[in-house]
Amino acid sequence: MSDIPGRSRRLSWRSVIGKSPRSVAGQVFVLQVALVAALVLCGVLALVLQSERDTGTEAERRSIAVAQTFAHSPGLVQALRTPDPSKVLQPLTEAGRKSAGVDFIVVMNTHGIRYTHPMPSKIGHRFVGTIGPSLAGKVYTESVHGPLGHEEQATVPVRDSQGKVVALVSAGLKVKHITNAVDRQLPIILGAGAGALVVSTGGTALMSRRLRRQTHSLAPDEMTRMYEHHDTVLHAVREGVLIVGADGRLLLVNDEARRLLGLPADAEGQRASELPGLKPDVVELLDSRREASDEVLFAGERLLAVNQRPTDSAGGPGGTVVTLRDTTELQALSGRAEAARERLTLLYDAGLGLGTTLDVTRTADELARVAVPRFADFVTVDLSDAVLQGEEPAATATDLRRIAVQGIRDDHPLYEKDRLIDFLPITPQARGYGSGRSELVTDLSAAPDWRAQDPPRTREILDYGIQSLITAPIRARGTVLGIANFYRAKRDPFDEEDLSLAEELVARAAVSIDNARRYAREHALAVTLQRSLLPRALPEQSALDVGYRYLPAQSGVSGDWFDVIPLPGGRVALVVGDVVGHGLHAAATMGRLRTAVHNFSTLDLPPDELLSHLDDLVGRIDQDEACPETAREIAGATCLYAIYDPVTRRCTMARAGHLAPALVHPDGSVTFADVPAGPPLGIGGLPFRTAELELAEGTRLVLYTDGLIENRTRDLDVSMDLLRQALARHADRTPDEMCQGVLDELLPGRATDDVALLVAHTRALSPGQVADWDVPPDPAAVADMRVAVSEKLAEWGLDDLGFATELVLSELVTNAIRHGAEPIHVRLIRDRTLICEVADGSNTAPHLRYAATTDEGGRGLFLVSQMTERWGVRYSPRGKVIWAEQELP
Repeated sequence: MSDIPGRSRRLSWRSVIGKSPRSVAGQVFVLQVALVAALVLCGVLALVLQSERDTGTEAERRSIAVAQTFAHSPGLVQALRTPDPSKVLQPLTEAGRKSAGVDFIVVMNTHGIRYTHPMPSKIGHRFVGTIGPSLAGKVYTESVHGPLGHEEQATVPVRDSQGKVVALVSAGLKVKHITNAVDRQLPIILGAGAGALVVSTGGTALMSRRLRRQTHSLAPDEMTRMYEHHDTVLHAVREGVLIVGADGRLLLVNDEARRLLGLPADAEGQRASELPGLKPDVVELLDSRREASDEVLFAGERLLAVNQRPTDSAGGPGGTVVTLRDTTELQALSGRAEAARERLTLLYDAGLGLGTTLDVTRTADELARVAVPRFADFVTVDLSDAVLQGEEPAATATDLRRIAVQGIRDDHPLYEKDRLIDFLPITPQARGYGSGRSELVTDLSAAPDWRAQDPPRTREILDYGIQSLITAPIRARGTVLGIANFYRAKRDPFDEEDLSLAEELVARAAVSIDNARRYAREHALAVTLQRSLLPRALPEQSALDVGYRYLPAQSGVSGDWFDVIPLPGGRVALVVGDVVGHGLHAAATMGRLRTAVHNFSTLDLPPDELLSHLDDLVGRIDQDEACPETAREIAGATCLYAIYDPVTRRCTMARAGHLAPALVHPDGSVTFADVPAGPPLGIGGLPFRTAELELAEGTRLVLYTDGLIENRTRDLDVSMDLLRQALARHADRTPDEMCQGVLDELLPGRATDDVALLVAHTRALSPGQVADWDVPPDPAAVADMRVAVSEKLAEWGLDDLGFATELVLSELVTNAIRHGAEPIHVRLIRDRTLICEVADGSNTAPHLRYAATTDEGGRGLFLVSQMTERWGVRYSPRGKVIWAEQELP
């Protein structure tokens, strides 16, 4: 512990001089610093002396110049001849003194009596200084102690016009002012000296640092020991070391390098190309001076790992340093390690590249691609034909379809893709498929069971160069789905380790293929269910010309649906809806809602009432299925319900959380209907409101689900505007063409969500197809109605329907007069059927009765039901309408 302070002092000293005062670098550094410091101090002293001399000379020169200037100034001689020269000259000398920067200007007579002085009290007194030389006409300078203190002054004569000295002028500076000027220059001189010292010391330090790097801060005895140790280690290590000069001569060769390369004892100093027994590739490497890292070269029976680096990259002498290692014994081990590493890398890549999609064919193709060419030259994948349909595979290898073929070349003679293959029971493929175990065939030319499958083709395969085979069954969950075949051509045949690797690859692919098979089966079932719930064909009607499209989503089935439902009176209901969610559950819920819409539409309910009933239904479904066992809840659904009447051209619609329909007017303009927004179905508690629009004939009513326009990358308003533009561009097309054109523009790729699109071109019944009458509440009016109806039927050419129509109208009008209320109105419509409607102001619903033989009444509606195809009742804000339809002849 007592030596710690001394050790710290030594460390700080070493940090200054580099390594140690005993080192060559340290000694040179100290001597150079001392020499530089002495030179700088001498320079500073010389500068100070030079500054003092220059300052004194400058003061003397200035004093002489001022005195001579004032002595030769015009008017001075005249001023001396005045009675009072001091009165004239004193102001002039003071002004001149201040402007010239001197401390005094004194004018005196030839006897030394002052006429002027900075101190007026000294005027008239004798001048302090020597005036003899000046009276003789000379300029004389001297240092005196005068009235102002220690002064440096110059005295010059004043001559008249004849050259006679008539007066003297003396000017000068106080010595302390001269000293102050020197003092002001001293900091600059000292700063310059300090700067020179720092710069010189820094240069000395750089030189010392360079020397320290060269000598490694070692003393002479230490350097001697270092080179002795270096020589000992260099020749004792088990790694060859060569140093080659810029001219290609060997500058240093250790013992191991001589042994590995077989060099003679006098190899140093010779060129590598001149040495006997040195391999050409080794000579080429040494002469090239290029960098090499673990480059393997042959030297006799040895494998040498050679590293070569240039020595001039860090500012050293030109040349290269070469190290050699004998890797003969490690080569075999490294080869096996490299093979194992490649297998692990292949398995890792297979884990990333297999099963990226739920597609059987794509997964099989991924298995073939990952194995070629790193493991095999050719790979084929054969799956049971039933697997491709999502079904369970066959028990034997008699219906395997080749779905993937991959190889290093495309002109191979193997069975082509999509071919159905029946493998013979004796082939390795059939045996592997039946047993579930892989088979290795190292030499196909000596395998008669493999050649029995197709002798001409197997001969072509052998001639092509394919010589080894691994057939591995694709097995998942105890079921064999197919066979993967790995072939090698013109390289080492497969061995047992390769068999294990092939089984591992196929096992990873088998799980993905089986998952894809199960997904394909479930997806097909779901799509079949969903399509069975959607309308396969639209019903016949005259009110609308309808085109539609339905696109399933990428993720599977969903809950979108649409419908076109004929209603009494020639009217048609249009429905489009969307159940929240995807999968079978959403499709099943969609089917229930679609069935409910059909049932509610038979009651001929207004759109708002129909949506209210649907809202109650969704709420009940939600309550029934929101149980802990299933953990499912219906978040709701959206729906738009519209009724179009071709007689009045009015469209009544309501929506529940659904997007507003678009209207393409006959002039090609596109607007969105202003339909009050209602809550989604299943929310409950809020009413739905109805909007009634009058549509011009030829208007296109466009209903759609959100999958058509919703996009995560843009706002809804932007999507709606894109829909408007697409509809406007296809306004002159048929509804079916418009559907396709809009889908091509808005969904160029596959839809991410289900899409339902319905385009309805409106039609209107001509006035000649409709007849209506107001009926007074008088039983006698029934006869008049029969006559009017008979005439209208005759006009339409429907005399064959006259008897039945008169009977139906008589019963309906009579019931309206007896049991209904005013106003009573009769309308006859000739469309696909003959429609008879009787409206009255009562909301009382008639009921069909089956009268007994003794009853006098109760047979009217029964007769109506027997004489017509359909009949029914619908309610309006002003009462009810009883209608009946008859088929046209």
